[in-house]
Amino acid sequence: MHFGLIGLGKMGFNMRERARRAGLEVTGFDRNPEVSDVATIDELVGTLPVPRVVWVMVPAGEITDKVVKELGEKLSPGDLVIDGGNSRFTEDQRHAAELAEKGIRFVDCGVSGGVWGLQNGYGLMAGGAAEDVEIAMPIFDALRPQGERADSFVHVGGIGAGHYAKMVHNGIEYGLMQSYAEGYQLLAAKDIITDLPGTFRAWQKGTVVRSWLLDLLVKALEEDPGLANIDDYVEDSGEGRWTVEEAIANAVPAPAITAALFARFESREDSSPAMKMVSALRHQFGGHATRPAK
Repeated sequence: MHFGLIGLGKMGFNMRERARRAGLEVTGFDRNPEVSDVATIDELVGTLPVPRVVWVMVPAGEITDKVVKELGEKLSPGDLVIDGGNSRFTEDQRHAAELAEKGIRFVDCGVSGGVWGLQNGYGLMAGGAAEDVEIAMPIFDALRPQGERADSFVHVGGIGAGHYAKMVHNGIEYGLMQSYAEGYQLLAAKDIITDLPGTFRAWQKGTVVRSWLLDLLVKALEEDPGLANIDDYVEDSGEGRWTVEEAIANAVPAPAITAALFARFESREDSSPAMKMVSALRHQFGGHATRPAK
């Protein structure tokens, strides 16, 4: 299979490489000519076999809007656009409707795996018509971890469902990271605790709280035991806010996720060891930038 990939940043660059290692042909485009396979989107479209499949992996919002609009002008009826970024599910519905007017198919796909996806594979959550998802299945199979498909890929539902599931996934991620971080701060505050990194390391096997995030926490402490080089200012990329908004809209209590989001707001005002850990974890799994300690 040969498909196009627009956006070769932290995620897209590794996704192109993983797909190629799986035997797929990928033509990538990025504004950075050092990583791009072609000079323009026109050239990318011209290299792809018909019906074309183009995966969009750019920041959500205005940039995604522009790329989808441009593809709508350059692709043909029967072609397929996959939005694998972190777009809001309501945007998917708008993009799908705009492309459908020109006979172009659309699938949204939530992608989890961060900067480790090249090595470990990506968890994938797709939304759209079954026949459109099936067209892209060779790509999904190349990107996901080896093993049973259902363990790392799901066709969640209709248009927007993939990104809705990824939104909730990221909301859960907020709560998990905040819990680890608060535990870290409490242990650090107690004078009888003499091996803080070792405590977390010992939780990696056999305990109820073992997880990949815990493994990354241990890695962060190995690299910077006191997190002295990281500021406690923590960004939020949008999905946490959207999750809380959806919880309110659907009258679903989500106190842990909401509190985790508000803790990030608080991190921008006061010094907090817990928020240093959240910042460290975001850097570990997603390569998100941290602020240097003041």
